[in-house]
Amino acid sequence: MKHIYVILILCSLACSPTKNVTDTSRPDPLPNAPIADVAPLVAMQEISTEGFSIERLERFDDYLNAEIAANRIPGAVLLITRHDEQVYHKSYGEKEINSGIPMEEDELFYIQSMTKPIISIAFMMLYEEGHFNLSDPVKKYLPQFDQLKVATEHDGDMKLTNAESDITISQLLSHTAGLSHGLGDSELDQLYLQALYYQEHEDIEARVNELPKLPLVGQPGKQWYYSASPDVLSLLIEKFSGMNTAEFLQQRIFDPLGMDDTGYNIAAPEESRKAVLYTTQPDGTLLKADRQTPASGHSIYGGTHGLFSTASDYMKFCTMLLHQGEVDGKYLISRKTLDLMTRNHLNEDIQYVAGEGFGLGFGIITDLAKTKALASEGNYSWGGAYNTYFFVDPSEDLAAVLMMQFNPYTDHYADKLRQFVYQALID
Repeated sequence: MKHIYVILILCSLACSPTKNVTDTSRPDPLPNAPIADVAPLVAMQEISTEGFSIERLERFDDYLNAEIAANRIPGAVLLITRHDEQVYHKSYGEKEINSGIPMEEDELFYIQSMTKPIISIAFMMLYEEGHFNLSDPVKKYLPQFDQLKVATEHDGDMKLTNAESDITISQLLSHTAGLSHGLGDSELDQLYLQALYYQEHEDIEARVNELPKLPLVGQPGKQWYYSASPDVLSLLIEKFSGMNTAEFLQQRIFDPLGMDDTGYNIAAPEESRKAVLYTTQPDGTLLKADRQTPASGHSIYGGTHGLFSTASDYMKFCTMLLHQGEVDGKYLISRKTLDLMTRNHLNEDIQYVAGEGFGLGFGIITDLAKTKALASEGNYSWGGAYNTYFFVDPSEDLAAVLMMQFNPYTDHYADKLRQFVYQALID
C-alpha cells in the first residue's frame, strides 16, 4: 500500500495570478508589479512506500552512483521489501565497466557465503524430520571426525593436543566446532586453504574428508571461528536425505519458492547474465579479475559457497524467512525452528563482534547500542565473499538484498546497506 503525503503550499490571495511562485527564471519582481506578502514555503513533499521515504532512499542511489563513478564498486543491484511489498528495486552502473551496457536487475551473481544460510535452513529441515539431535556428536554420522587433534599454536610447531570433547552438530551450525575456513594468515589456516580449495576433489565428501586430517584451531565449543563446517552440513544432507545437495535444495527449497535462477550451475542460455568479477587494487580502484567464476561444470555441491542467484531470487528466500517458514500455505520450516536458529548461540565468554551474536547459520544483532549502527535487535544477516549482502528484520517486517561482484570482501557496504535502508524508514 502506497501513501503519498504532500504538505500544501500556502500562498496569499494577493499573489499576482500571472506569476508562478515556483518559477525561478525571473528571480526579481517584474517592474511596477505590486509585491505581495507570500507565506513561507516551509512545505516539503514526502512520498513514502510501505513506511519508507523514497526521497531518503534516493540518498543510497547517490551514494552507490558516486562509488561507481570513483571506480570503487562495479555495477550493483538493490532490492528492499516490506510488508510483502517491493519497496525499491534498482540496478546501478554497468554490467561490465566501460562497456556501455547497463547492469540489469536480473543479473546472476556468484553469492559465495550467502550459500551458508540456505544450507543451514535445508539442514534444519532434516532436523525437523528427526534425523539427528543438535547435541549429537558429528562422529555418530561421520566416523572420520573421531579422535580429533587441536593445535595449541597456529604457526611453526603447532603442538598438538587431544580434543577435550567431540564436536557436535550445533557447533557446526554456529561455527564453534574449532574448524577453519582457510581464510586467515596463520600457517594452520593456509593448510586448510590448500587442503580444501587448492586440490581436486571428486565430490563434497572428498573435500570434507580433508577436514579431520587437520588439527582444530581450538577446543570444540570454546571459540567462534569462521569455518568450512557448512560443507560438513552439506555432506550430512546427502547422508540423511539420500539425494545430493543440489537435488535436495532444488526440490525442497528452490522449486517451492520459485527460485528459478538459483543453483550451483548456470544453464547455457543464461550464461550472459552472469556478473563480471572485479578485484580491488591497492589504490582502492577496480580491475577486472583475471580468473572469472565458471558458469557451469561445478560438481561439488558445497555448503560454504557455490550458489549463483539473483537479488529477486534471494529475496524470495528472505520473504519465506519473514513469513516464519511459510510459502503458499505450506511450511518449509517451522516458526519454532526458525526462532531457535535466529537466537544467539554463543556463550558469554566467546569473543565476537560488539553487540552481535551468531545463531545456527546467521549473524544476529543482540544489543543495538553496542553496534553503534542503525538496525533492530533480532535483525539477522550474512554476506558473500564477492560482496553480496542480505538482512532480515522480523520486527519491521523488512528485508534487503544488495548484490555486487568484487573481491576482497569488506563489511563496509553491508554497514552502508543497513545505514541507508534504516535512515529511510519513517513509519
